Amino acid sequence: MKRSLQFLRLGKGDLDGFFGLFVDNLLQLLLIFTLCPMLCGITALEVVSKILPGAALSILAGNLFFARQAWKLAQQEKREDVTALPYGINTISLFAFIVFIMAPVYRQTHDADLAWKAGLFACFLGGIMELVAAFFGDLLLRHTPRAALLSSLAGIAITFIAMGFVFQIFAAPALGLLPMLLILICYAGRLKLPLGLPAGFVAVAAGTLLAWALRKAGLAPAAAAAENIPAAFHPPHWSGGSVFGFLFSNLGWRYLSVIIPMGLYNIIGSLQSLESAAAAGDRFATRPSLLANGMGSIVAACLGSPFGTTLYIGHPGWKAMGARWGYSWMNGAAICFFALFGIVGRILQVVPLEVALGILLWIGLVMTAQAFQASPKPHALAVAVGFIPALAAWLLIQIETALRVAGTDLASTADRFAPNLYIYGLLSLSQGFLITSIIYSAVLAFVIDHKFNHAAAWLLAASGCSALGLIHAYKLTPAGVENHFTWLTAAPAFAIVYAVAASLVWGLGGWHRLKSNPDAGSSRQG
Repeated sequence: MKRSLQFLRLGKGDLDGFFGLFVDNLLQLLLIFTLCPMLCGITALEVVSKILPGAALSILAGNLFFARQAWKLAQQEKREDVTALPYGINTISLFAFIVFIMAPVYRQTHDADLAWKAGLFACFLGGIMELVAAFFGDLLLRHTPRAALLSSLAGIAITFIAMGFVFQIFAAPALGLLPMLLILICYAGRLKLPLGLPAGFVAVAAGTLLAWALRKAGLAPAAAAAENIPAAFHPPHWSGGSVFGFLFSNLGWRYLSVIIPMGLYNIIGSLQSLESAAAAGDRFATRPSLLANGMGSIVAACLGSPFGTTLYIGHPGWKAMGARWGYSWMNGAAICFFALFGIVGRILQVVPLEVALGILLWIGLVMTAQAFQASPKPHALAVAVGFIPALAAWLLIQIETALRVAGTDLASTADRFAPNLYIYGLLSLSQGFLITSIIYSAVLAFVIDHKFNHAAAWLLAASGCSALGLIHAYKLTPAGVENHFTWLTAAPAFAIVYAVAASLVWGLGGWHRLKSNPDAGSSRQG
């Protein structure tokens, strides 16, 4: 009983951490609630009754696992500052599965149920990939420079996490600007507030009160109308039969070009999150973490959610808040409650979303700073180059969104962009951007350390990835940009150039060793 009470005990930073992680998880549920009816024909009631309960159970199970993992590490190392790994639905996979799998199936068949089953199949396969990766993750970590893992994370943090939320805050400054400034000032300055109140809680409370007052005075936008769905308990339903049925259907396998990159993205992202946590002082075992990640996605699919779960980047941000393991299980419990009782959208009637976005901005900034601070100082250049592919991927999404709002698409307008924007270069760099970021950072880190054979090996890996279509290869269609997988000819120009570059780097390494130690060369010749 005493040990159970220790596990449930909350630290001062757990409330701040809870607000940040809860908002992040809630955002994913709101995206599902909005996009599934809009693009896949699944009604809001079906989302609430079929999808969200399975998502809730997978989030709860994962948060409990990672909270207990952190608590056990704290017991083993006899310290109280261990922070649990943040966990929830993967945002990038959520968009990819809806836009590139579920929506096309619905457009072709007008069968919303079939679109839902295709999503379940994709989620299930992604979970299987993570289970397999659990047995090889440590090997990858040992042969990848920290700069390569952290820079690609930071690129995602500053673009997909921070930038969109900054724009949303400045679009509604009456709601979001004050809490954002309070969070940045208090966290960056490590300021202690009167009565020991958590800065995140104070920022959200102050922003909410200000929003109510400004709305009352007509100086801020009114709250969005709540979806007219009665609050009721919605238990999860077993959907494993739908998943297993798709294993023998050609329809699901057509979308491997989306499923495989997303699976790789989740695996690499999870490894990066573990490396990020280790850099912040909390080293968690790789295999059980990846196994729990994969099982979370499999549980989600079998209980009706097409959206896999994953470790979130941002552990150092939660740690900087003082969060421990309590914020994790609190988040799982709260998300589960709101999802199971069908009231996900109603919370925004009380707390405007904008007042909590400053916490997510802080997470993005901390992750970006950590990439430079936790990598060896000479590797700063390797960290910087890793940002570029993520910036390309983020810019592509902005362009595609703008074109769709204008009633057109990139396939119809790409040639008009080409002379000025080099849109085809943007497309090539954005495809498989996470892998490209890691490869470029790793190559530069090894070259900086004069480990030329290692750098050449990474360039050969880039050649192979290009040939298979894991990076740089794409198909431009009216439905959007699709991955292009094929055997050895997906992106031949890139594959050839990377192979030649690998040969040159290998040769330069031999020449450098010979020049540094000429006696070694003469003795070999003798």
